[in-house]
Amino acid sequence: MSADLSPGSQPGPGTARRGAPAALTGAVVLVLLAAGVVLVGLWHLTQGTSGADVTDLLRYLAGDRGSVDGVPVGDIVAGSRLPRLLAGVAVGFALGAAGALLQSVTRNALASPDTLAVTAGSYFTLSAVAALGLTVPLWASGAVAFAGGLLAAALVLALTGRAAGTTGTRLVLAGSAIAMALDAATSMLLILFRENTTGLFAWGSGSLAQLNIDASVRAFPLVAVVLCVALALSRRLDVLGLGEETASALGVPVRATRTAAVLCAVILTSTSVTLAGPIGFVGLGAPVLARLLATRVRALHRHLLLVPAAGLLGALLVLLADASLRAVLGAEGAASVSTGVPTALLGAVVIVVLALRLRDAGPARQPPQARSGIGSRRSYAVVVGVAVVLLAAAVLVGLLAGSLWLRTGDLVLWVQGTAPDLIGSALDDRLPRVAAAVLAGAALGLAGCAVQSAVRNPLAEPGVLGITAGAGLGAVVVVTSAAPGGQALLVVAAVATGLATFALITLLAWRGGFLPDRFVLIGIGCGYGLSAVTTFLLLRADPWNTPRIFTWLSGTTYGRALPDVVPVAVGLLLALPLLLGMRRQLDLLAVDEDTPRVLGVRPARTRFAALAIAAVLAALSVVAIGVVGFVGLVAPHLARALVGARHSRVIPVAMLLGALLVCVADTLGRTLVAPAQMPAGLMVALVGAPYFVWLLRRSRA
Repeated sequence: MSADLSPGSQPGPGTARRGAPAALTGAVVLVLLAAGVVLVGLWHLTQGTSGADVTDLLRYLAGDRGSVDGVPVGDIVAGSRLPRLLAGVAVGFALGAAGALLQSVTRNALASPDTLAVTAGSYFTLSAVAALGLTVPLWASGAVAFAGGLLAAALVLALTGRAAGTTGTRLVLAGSAIAMALDAATSMLLILFRENTTGLFAWGSGSLAQLNIDASVRAFPLVAVVLCVALALSRRLDVLGLGEETASALGVPVRATRTAAVLCAVILTSTSVTLAGPIGFVGLGAPVLARLLATRVRALHRHLLLVPAAGLLGALLVLLADASLRAVLGAEGAASVSTGVPTALLGAVVIVVLALRLRDAGPARQPPQARSGIGSRRSYAVVVGVAVVLLAAAVLVGLLAGSLWLRTGDLVLWVQGTAPDLIGSALDDRLPRVAAAVLAGAALGLAGCAVQSAVRNPLAEPGVLGITAGAGLGAVVVVTSAAPGGQALLVVAAVATGLATFALITLLAWRGGFLPDRFVLIGIGCGYGLSAVTTFLLLRADPWNTPRIFTWLSGTTYGRALPDVVPVAVGLLLALPLLLGMRRQLDLLAVDEDTPRVLGVRPARTRFAALAIAAVLAALSVVAIGVVGFVGLVAPHLARALVGARHSRVIPVAMLLGALLVCVADTLGRTLVAPAQMPAGLMVALVGAPYFVWLLRRSRA
């Protein structure tokens, strides 16, 4: 990461000579930020669904106890507006301070409660408590959220290793994957326990709505205590920014300091999630803005001022986002949109900006399995034969399994047209679903193979790069707008937005050279932003359609017909020969950046072509089964582990394994909780996430 944003950058020795004036300047900045929070807070107080305006509030402050529409102004302020304001301040300050601490201990400007999956872990544990119907007091809710966030952060940091500060892409990949898995588990709880988790979907995007002022009043003392502990660590964190070896030589207990800072950050984040749900990316944007401000005000490099400055900027961002949303949509319109939506858009912009400043760190080290030998033709034929047999068995089980289990004889009767109506209806429903799962899985496996080769990173996949998020947004736009055109328009919109997302990512990544790490990070940022827009559309849509769209976005074959799988089949027929024709170029591209040029291959052109094909395949798969992650990661890696790295062999095996994985996931989703059904995407995420954890652990340098 560029030096001016590095969390480890510290003022030089000459700064100490100007310590008093610099500290005074830093204190002035804090006062100005606090004043900004107060001013925005006053604006925030003037907004609401009631008719109380600025004049009424000024009269109330002057001692006039009037009323508006028969409701006392004091009740309006104390009952709804002040609780929302205080919640925004507490949440924003907690997330901003937590992000500053996490960026400092990891020495990575991309670290935050979101990218380290702390928010997702806290949200999952709270959702689990709600799903189980447990009633716990506020302090116990905070403890539950703290436990989930701490475990998630510990897992991410353990995966990225001691060198987390120099591996920004690995940190974000690990955090994004763990967050995806936790979000999938949370979504499963929301679907299985709808009655107990009513309202958690909207709350899951971050909501400042409060029943009263009590929760905020309880949160402020805890935030203050944790802040004091963090400030007590400020000198150690200053020295830690010089490097572990230097800090150890100067007597700083590195491990204890890191542990204490991470615990403080997790407590702050869990408090925020308990109070207002997971409001995204304030913990990323606020510390980055504070460090940018520190390039002008050197005193802010010191954590004694940096941490509270990031907290105040976080409070300012949350209040501005909430107030701006209500100003644009109106109080009534904004009531259905969570505050986390605009903050997530902010975080997406911050990730893209940081990615544009990134110096490529080179490809992630290939795990041993990805470097396995070429192998004999006989072993390759055995692998292909076994994969084909397993896929055929999975298809057969997929046709027979469900709430009504069938026999192979029923299949014969159905083919002959003599099956009873009940059996015929069941198979007429299952055949398109199995076909969609198989073809979409093959498309995702092929797309993942192209993406990993193009960006030369075995940990990348179409879902992580934001392509499927773009395609999902296009499909949701069609569904929520009730536009005429039916399935044809849905296909066109999904493919168009998927390709538009790819074009945007490519355009941004091309500046200064088409660096693989930069492409991955920009894709992740764009994916987060597009997901925020999708959430916005869902929350604004007809509430009766929200569960159906939400299930579709989780990846499902429910309600599919044979015409729905035709676009995917056509895409595979066109893409497969193209990628096989590029197999030599892809083999060279996977080696390094110089070898292809020496042998007459243009890396940028080959990379662009492979990624364009992957974008189309990912978009078409969204049309068939919704948004499914991890298939494009797991299938190509398993294929390389089985048949070596040559793309002439990896491509067909990756397609077979992708089809097998999605087909099995779809069958399990239809049978494990029958007659209820689990989306295939959630089943894949629950299987793929542990594999990703294992893969990332093995590939850690």
